[in-house]
Amino acid sequence: MKPLKTPNFILAFLVCATFYAQEKVDHAAWDQILILNVLDNGMVDYDGVTRDVAVFYDYFRHLCKIAPKENWTNEEKLAYWLNAYNATAMKMIIDEYPIASINDLENPWKRKVFKTQGVRYSLDDIEHGILRKFGDPRIHFLLNCGSMSSPRLWNRAYTSQNINEALEERTREFINDPQRNQITSSTVKISQVFEWYKEDFESFDIDVVDFINQYATVKINKISKNSYITYDWSLNKKGETTPITSNH
Repeated sequence: MKPLKTPNFILAFLVCATFYAQEKVDHAAWDQILILNVLDNGMVDYDGVTRDVAVFYDYFRHLCKIAPKENWTNEEKLAYWLNAYNATAMKMIIDEYPIASINDLENPWKRKVFKTQGVRYSLDDIEHGILRKFGDPRIHFLLNCGSMSSPRLWNRAYTSQNINEALEERTREFINDPQRNQITSSTVKISQVFEWYKEDFESFDIDVVDFINQYATVKINKISKNSYITYDWSLNKKGETTPITSNH
């Protein structure tokens, strides 16, 4: 019996589908690493990550091989670069672990660790040159540089399916987290994130107070120069605790 010939349009579809799949990034390995090594409170079992380091490095190389394309959705691009930032920070830490702080590394913010499509990026490049240009100040609460005062590292990878929900949930969690902000009827002590990126939170004709009040359980009336909590750059290592201290 003569074998059936596959129609050309089906072959074309299969080729396109294969090409499309290769153009998409798979965050499953990163998701697994985070599930296994990040506690619900955001603290990281870095010893556990180093035991899974081969899986982590495979994911990091995969991330470097596939850069966002024009036909990607905004959610796909945002999830990609948020994961790229957090994974780059993680790589820098575990490459030289044990360390007490990311600031123990030489010039960590300008070190061009992440490379895709022949372009090298530092943490600053990803945050300031790419992520902030999305125009959504909530991205600041999904970025983690391995520090105690950073927003908690989520124990899931960001994807196009969960990114919008994550932006809302991570922002609400951060603002109401007593380890990052102390907002009560008599006290307003907030993270320096709101000081450093003030212009981002005021980009929609609102001020920082209005932005915080969209998510805060207890509403505030004003922020003074004494309101900001000194940022704790010590490593967010499992077993550590976060102190709350004021700049003044």
